[in-house]
Amino acid sequence: MVASVLPMRAEDPAREAAPQIPKDLIDEAHVREELGVNEFTAPSISKLFDTLQFLMPLPIADVARKMPARMSQDRADLAMELGFLIADGFLVVQAEQLEQVEGLAKDLTRYGKALGAGDRVNRHAASLLDSAKNKDVVQLKKELSSTQQDVEAELVSLRDADLAHLISLGGWIRALEVSTVAVEKQFSEERARKVMREDIADYYTESIGGLEPKISERPNYIAMREVLSGLRTGMVLEEGKPPTIEIIKDIRQQAAKLVELALQRQQ
Repeated sequence: MVASVLPMRAEDPAREAAPQIPKDLIDEAHVREELGVNEFTAPSISKLFDTLQFLMPLPIADVARKMPARMSQDRADLAMELGFLIADGFLVVQAEQLEQVEGLAKDLTRYGKALGAGDRVNRHAASLLDSAKNKDVVQLKKELSSTQQDVEAELVSLRDADLAHLISLGGWIRALEVSTVAVEKQFSEERARKVMREDIADYYTESIGGLEPKISERPNYIAMREVLSGLRTGMVLEEGKPPTIEIIKDIRQQAAKLVELALQRQQ
């Protein structure tokens, strides 16, 4: 199935300057001399999910979701959904539900093919299956992280930076959804502070504004940017005041809105 092709990302002075990625979300591969941090570099979904190890147990049943059986014809939709899919991979691995890896690998393969990165993703899908069979959690995480990096590398060759950022955005929205549910179910101030990352909300707010207008001006993306802006404000605590369960409940509601908006496909 061939997805529709978005126009090449052009140099447009009216577009907003690229936001600065929070340093703790840059994968080690991006700081190597041969790669460097550039317009295609997006926050690592692996780094986003590092927080979840501090929020165990994860509420898998409460946040379960299935990938759509029908592939979208729109590349932006595919990129966003791939971000959710990679995030789901980290989620099942973190929860050690390795029996779900086979289905995950199949979904990664079809999304990679639809985005033109099939050969790269196929290699990782095969390694995911081997690692799951050997119950090698560390290698599973490495393969998932490499999947994002290799799709990003393929998008570099296609000169389509926007899709790299949408993959990352999808991963973060899914991570936020899972983490807020986990904190609400088992609240503590320390756990709540793991969610209060206004710098990440800021980054993605600006990131959406910097997308190709044919994406950023879609109604669901405009709405996402508004939700993110409100999230950023809600994540900033007054000096001397601790996070509360009420704040976490509100962030969870906003995260649910982001999920709904992010997964709205183009008709």
